[in-house]
Amino acid sequence: MNTVPEQFEPLTVLKSLVDQGVKFVLIGGLAARYLGSAVITRDVDICYARDHPNLQALASVLRELEATLRGAPKELPFILDAETLRNGDHFTFTTPYGSVDILGTPAGTKGYDELLRNAMVLELGDVRVHVAGVEDLIRMKRAAGREKDLGHIVNLLALRDEIEGMPG
Repeated sequence: MNTVPEQFEPLTVLKSLVDQGVKFVLIGGLAARYLGSAVITRDVDICYARDHPNLQALASVLRELEATLRGAPKELPFILDAETLRNGDHFTFTTPYGSVDILGTPAGTKGYDELLRNAMVLELGDVRVHVAGVEDLIRMKRAAGREKDLGHIVNLLALRDEIEGMPG
């Protein structure tokens, strides 16, 4: 089975996605972190557009990043292409740059178009990335309903209060 890599280079992953024109919104712990949360994370979570050209671009980037299914036996046949991505919705990968989770329709959302409407564009290094808004991050964590998300929700609520209290 694949293990989670030691390396974590999220900007390498994000730059590859942006450079290939993949339509995505950064979600999860890394999005929260870039918005100012104290959450620590070791993976890149994205919500991706599910149109065919975007699935082709996303599959190409994942192959370029040497992505393999996380937790799957190496001998498991898996073709990383647009058709495979179209037939699924959530995939978890391991790359030499860290774990990458891709979700077409994250819990509590209708997917990419909905998240894009409330996303902020942030400059991360030399990459401009759409990052999910705090309210959407809270909604996704609540809908996921996992034990580990409870602490993240408290953190995100505090972040939202802090952002709303900022002048300007």
